[in-house]
Amino acid sequence: MHMADALISPLVGGVMWAATAAITAYSARKLDAGGDDRVVPLMGVLGAFIFAAQMINFSIPGTGSSGHLGGGMILSILLGPYAAFLTMASVLTVQALFFADGGLLALGCNIFNLAFFPCFVAYPLLYRTIAGAHASEKRILVASLVAVIAGLQLGALAVVLQTFFSGVSELPFATFLLLMLPIHLAIGIVEGLLTAAIVTVVGRARPEVLASAAALPATPRPGRGRLLAQLLLLTAVTGGLLSWFASTRMDGLEWAIFHSSGKEALPAPATDAHALAATLQERTALLPDYAFRPAAEEGDAAEPAAEVAAAGSGKEKEWPDVSAGTSFAGLLGATLSMLLAGLLGFALLRLRQRR
Repeated sequence: MHMADALISPLVGGVMWAATAAITAYSARKLDAGGDDRVVPLMGVLGAFIFAAQMINFSIPGTGSSGHLGGGMILSILLGPYAAFLTMASVLTVQALFFADGGLLALGCNIFNLAFFPCFVAYPLLYRTIAGAHASEKRILVASLVAVIAGLQLGALAVVLQTFFSGVSELPFATFLLLMLPIHLAIGIVEGLLTAAIVTVVGRARPEVLASAAALPATPRPGRGRLLAQLLLLTAVTGGLLSWFASTRMDGLEWAIFHSSGKEALPAPATDAHALAATLQERTALLPDYAFRPAAEEGDAAEPAAEVAAAGSGKEKEWPDVSAGTSFAGLLGATLSMLLAGLLGFALLRLRQRR
């Protein structure tokens, strides 16, 4: 559900950038005021894991589409909403800057849609209400399914509304909406099950992590470093190897755009803001579409990300995509996400310690 700049007007993009900046500042203040120091290393490691996990698209049977783990709910459950939002924003920023996954003009929209709704709506209002203070595994499963589905539906609705109010694409509102919501319902069911599984495993191994994120009293247990090491190993395997087996089908947003317009790619509006964003992204995207540039493109400008229907280049890949470029992209992106999220948490920690 990473929006490209082709869907967004400069006005809508600017408004969503401002809204996201305000939420980021609010989250940083809240984390600075009452954050748990132990959450900082988890921010980095979980940011790396979510980046790697998002590289693995899973097919949605009978649709010709695919989806991937969003991760906002996992982060909220394990970190709390404020640290989760900052971590998710870090991951999405790395994806847009270095891998051309989502447009730079649309980055505010993507952070809002993929981080705000799960962290500040679905998690506090649904997950915590259903799971309760001391959740059983059955409650975690139900709460994860309901909260993830609700968060994705809100995010999908926001994509449609942001596209509609931008008025720069030819996508018909009703058709686009009726395609976006059902496909993201199917994706949400799979993500909800994965979320419940991951949270259950972490809860069994380190129950104090869940207690800390929920602001409940808990007695720290030795061996927290083991959990971080296990997550890093899982991240390396996921980004470096399992990413080869990602589905090559269009993701939910691309699928909805294609079936709404009949086109795999939408043209970018000819505005100065779109041109500037595309030029900047061409210069920063080290591995566009999570792969090395083809030899023919070396030394030349890459295809502007704003001209792609959603994230990705629109080029058909083989399956499995056994590629050194894919592995390098997974490991590099996970590392950059870990550094950005970890450094952000560490900066807030140092600021609090100096007071």
